Amino acid sequence: MEAIIERCCGIDVHKKTITACLMVGKPNEKPTVTIKTFSTMTRDLLACKDWLESEGCTHVALESTGVYWKPVFNILEDSMEIILANARHIKNVPGRKTDVKDCAWIAELLRHGLIKGSFIPPRPIRELRDLTRYRKKLIQQRSSELNRIQKFLEDANIKLSSVVTDINGVSAQDMIHHLIKQDMTPQEMAELARGRLRNKITELEKALEGAMRKHHRLILTISIQMIASYDQVIDELDREIDERMKPYRENSELLQTIPGIKKRAAESIVAEIGVDMSRFPSDRHLSSWAGVSPGNNESAGKRKSSKSIKGNKWLKATLTESAWSASRNKGTYLKARFQRLAARRGKKRAALAVAHTILIMAYHIIKEQCTYKELGGDYFDRLNEEHLIKRLTTKIQALGYKVDLKKVPAAA
Repeated sequence: MEAIIERCCGIDVHKKTITACLMVGKPNEKPTVTIKTFSTMTRDLLACKDWLESEGCTHVALESTGVYWKPVFNILEDSMEIILANARHIKNVPGRKTDVKDCAWIAELLRHGLIKGSFIPPRPIRELRDLTRYRKKLIQQRSSELNRIQKFLEDANIKLSSVVTDINGVSAQDMIHHLIKQDMTPQEMAELARGRLRNKITELEKALEGAMRKHHRLILTISIQMIASYDQVIDELDREIDERMKPYRENSELLQTIPGIKKRAAESIVAEIGVDMSRFPSDRHLSSWAGVSPGNNESAGKRKSSKSIKGNKWLKATLTESAWSASRNKGTYLKARFQRLAARRGKKRAALAVAHTILIMAYHIIKEQCTYKELGGDYFDRLNEEHLIKRLTTKIQALGYKVDLKKVPAAA
């Protein structure tokens, strides 16, 4: 096989060291090979960069090993073309597993153009991605604290969550504060209810009777303080994300025209896939990269498991949450698709399929800079009108009725 790159380097990345193999030579000649090891400290990585630049290296390939590839990428990014390879795709043959052989194998593959690079968005998108992912983690931790409050209320025989829909609501939080202070009777705390919750005052009085002990009050106090601190940090991240989203505001607003996509979901989608859809040859490539497309496993003419493949777990989670939200929007194409699939495949598979559909929509909306066009909740009925008429007619006839169909002319 003919080589296509004259000066390239393969780097085997570890936490404390990197091993670099530089290959230099014309495509039709045997290359000269130089192997060096560097520390992952910034000073040594800069020395590696100077060495590669002095040798005229144009391409570098490295494995996506945890987060350890990022310092190397940050140093070399502006000097040469970096190809980040999936470690599973460039696995060496058995019996050839050392750091030196690994970097030489990576360089050999790169020299012959056999490495397919992973998607790495530009720096502003990567920074936005760090912020949105951290915000999502904090929101999850905040939810865990709310669940902890509910758990200890139950342990104290306080059945507030059996009456109140949202334990984080204003009325519920006021009641919890007074439960901690022990300065009100259950009847007085029930009177703190607001809005429609006042219709349940009698039930609240019963729910607020319990056995709150000292350690319960301490844990609830700490949990409430933690939730307040999470709220403060999440608000700060929201402000920073809003500032960094200004160049992509139009894309965010276009994405929010899709049912189920709200502001935070749109920001997460932009942070994960960017706004340059030329990086993905088609919507199928993007779906596969995100891990929301069906798996492809066939052997000897038999189709085996079609379980979805591994992909970008952050994007997949955002799309799935949006799919569940879209499944509750009445009169929409996405709700109709969800119901159609849930009847045959179950709700979880239907949600993943709708997530797949949302990502395809997002791809074309960003690429073509257009708004979402609603097809309507009756889209599938209109698509298979004859089949629907036949099915319903058969059902009615099975009940013993005679059916005489006559099409009503459309209103002028």
